[in-house]
Amino acid sequence: MAVSNITFHLSKVGASKTTSWFNMRIMTFQSSALLMDKVPQANSVDETDVLIENVKDAGIITLNRPKPLNALNLSMIRKIYPTLKGWEGSKRLVIIKATGQKAFCAGGDVKSVTTALDLPDGKKLGQTFFREEYTLNHLIGTYKSPYLALLNGVTMGGGVGLSVHGKYRIATENTLFAMPETAIGLVPDVGGTFFLPRLKGKLGYYLGLTGHRLKGTDVLLAGIATHYVLSERLGDLTNELLETNSSDIDVIIKKYQPNNFSPEFTLNPYLEQIDHCFTASSIQEIIQKLESDGSDWAVKSLQLLKKMSPTALAVTFAALNKGAQQSLAECLKMEFRLTSAALTKDGDFYEGVRALLVDKDQNPVWKPATINEISPKDIMAKFAKLPATEELDL
Repeated sequence: MAVSNITFHLSKVGASKTTSWFNMRIMTFQSSALLMDKVPQANSVDETDVLIENVKDAGIITLNRPKPLNALNLSMIRKIYPTLKGWEGSKRLVIIKATGQKAFCAGGDVKSVTTALDLPDGKKLGQTFFREEYTLNHLIGTYKSPYLALLNGVTMGGGVGLSVHGKYRIATENTLFAMPETAIGLVPDVGGTFFLPRLKGKLGYYLGLTGHRLKGTDVLLAGIATHYVLSERLGDLTNELLETNSSDIDVIIKKYQPNNFSPEFTLNPYLEQIDHCFTASSIQEIIQKLESDGSDWAVKSLQLLKKMSPTALAVTFAALNKGAQQSLAECLKMEFRLTSAALTKDGDFYEGVRALLVDKDQNPVWKPATINEISPKDIMAKFAKLPATEELDL
């Protein structure tokens, strides 16, 4: 199996004053809920939702649904995948970007996936969406041509899957990254179980379990982006990349980074606490360590975790541990089993989407309601292999 070409790093930076991230994090999925409510059904087809351009020996893919923040649906996936397959190996460079300044891609069409469960064959729609999305994620992670994503704006969930597995990921001052899946009873998918545990220390566990969001240079310093360029310079950068005959893309991108560039990571004051508290054998132990820590950061982190689906937290923790030892393909296959197991009307995924995107009461009723009620046996059952005809084939 080909190895993904992700390279992760975390710059050593000085401490900086943190923002009130707890309140912002609570708003993250609520904001996503508002925009996802506007996403068409997953099987809809819009001929203009993705724009494809051939420019000499390069290719450009533009996500073109700015009103719902370029949220990803099946129609878009079914345009992007064959385009990339057709270009693979023949293009000197492939660039993926988005229309508008607000978002690269704010996520996937989870509302249509769960509301389809009210239909007799609704689970198949969900499996089709996740199967094709993860197949696209794997193609990006093993792509033979240089793949460059311009992460200008909101980049969450499905948008992360379209970018983080590629060789070049360029953040701007507008970039807003998050993997907020535990808030709707799901795991950080689209290869999240692969890249999150490979971030420095336990940072990926913290991001994946809490859904904490990163802005601007923090996306670079966390190791999620590979470069940082101001949004006003993206046009010039893109033009030079398309016009040059040079194969040294990294050198060209670095020309456009700000002068005297030495940003500070806003999570730097908490990295030791993150490593200590999120190095544990279970979610219960993480909670115990946060309770023992007692700092404002720990109290806020604890309050945040207690709002998430207990089942999603336990499954995510186990999946990150497994993913740390697996290839991208193995992680995606594991995630497909987990999302398939979540496609049920009596599960936390259905309930989480109901509370945040359908009824919008912001009051999900999780089953079980607490971490201590979770059976390890039930959690492990969610990792069970599917029938051979249903497994994700990469």
